[in-house]
Amino acid sequence: MAEAPFWQTKSLHEMSLPEWESLCDGCGRCCLHKLRDEDTETLDFTNVACRLLDLTTCRCRKYATRRNFVPDCVTLTPAALEAIDWLPPSCAYVRLANGEGLADWHPLVSGDPDSVHRAGVSVAGRAVDERYAGPLEHHIVDWPAKAPRAKRKRRKSGETQDQGE
Repeated sequence: MAEAPFWQTKSLHEMSLPEWESLCDGCGRCCLHKLRDEDTETLDFTNVACRLLDLTTCRCRKYATRRNFVPDCVTLTPAALEAIDWLPPSCAYVRLANGEGLADWHPLVSGDPDSVHRAGVSVAGRAVDERYAGPLEHHIVDWPAKAPRAKRKRRKSGETQDQGE
């Protein structure tokens, strides 16, 4: 009998650093800029990505040294996760913290790092590099805060219906 994967048997606090890091699905949604109103604390999401995010792979170009370039970049830990309110509901860390399993498109489940892109979950093709975006207020969107919709199965005619976001 096969052993259950670590994300089904360990809490987030029990995971090793390599296990913790492997939970990142590579969607890039956490690397999008957010705007928080100082008075109301409301949060708006933008489609503007950190300059270090590769908009094709949705991975940080300088992950190991990112804080040298972006000092306020968050280092996600189990403790930090408890205080963060801006991660998308599709995020593996959020899903596991909420007692949900990993989505079927997650690379650890699918075995394919591109499955997150094919499922339409990543920011690939949807984000703008901060160096070219202009005012963040012009880029407010709601999709980063929403759970991605599942793509519908193919119809008999061979057409795929994508519910999208």
